[in-house]
Amino acid sequence: MTAVALRGCFVTGTDTEVGKTRISAALLHWLGMRGQRCAGYKPVAAGTQLIEGKQANEDVGALRDASSVALTDAAVGPFQFKAACAPHIAAALEGRGIERAALLQGANALAARAECLIVEGVGGFCVPLGLHFDSADVAMDLGLSVVLVVGLRLGCINHALLSAEAIRSRGLRLAGWVANTVDPAMLHRDDNLATLRHELGRRHQAPCLGVVSRLTSPHPAAVAAQLDDAALQLLFGLS
Repeated sequence: MTAVALRGCFVTGTDTEVGKTRISAALLHWLGMRGQRCAGYKPVAAGTQLIEGKQANEDVGALRDASSVALTDAAVGPFQFKAACAPHIAAALEGRGIERAALLQGANALAARAECLIVEGVGGFCVPLGLHFDSADVAMDLGLSVVLVVGLRLGCINHALLSAEAIRSRGLRLAGWVANTVDPAMLHRDDNLATLRHELGRRHQAPCLGVVSRLTSPHPAAVAAQLDDAALQLLFGLS
């Protein structure tokens, strides 16, 4: 079973907490402002809190709100777990399993309602989701091009290059990358950016889709304003 053909991308990161949701929501906002019917999808989410009497995941809510079609939390995030830890461990704590086929079914259901799907992975690119599959396998099932969020902090060059190699080894296309400021006091930030541009361009022909600063109020519109319009138009086939 394969996903319905559509424009979109799979957003992964060099690590956890590097801004995948922030960038995913910004991409949804950017698409919506251009008249695209777009849906966010976070197939696996670990870490919920009690909001208005029900357990909710903050990332799932952010993608739901940024989508240009009306969605439920269950449609955006079919597998949500209470514990904020590795998803296969969070699932085991609840006596549940993550069903690979169900993740693809969820994507197909959204694809029937939207022109473009922004799928956010969990953690980094190769996060175990069960005994025999991981988040990279989900990306392969979906068949979408990959956007890598690089958290700008010490070590980001190595993390980015290793992630890019893992993406390519799975036969997937690294369509571009976004630099997201995690450490505002990072030393030699511009030199690191220059190296990332050179190496990801030289090795993978992957363009930089934007450099996002540390924002006090990271609303999707504010983040989207720091992305490269021309590069996104090429990514989504809107040029």
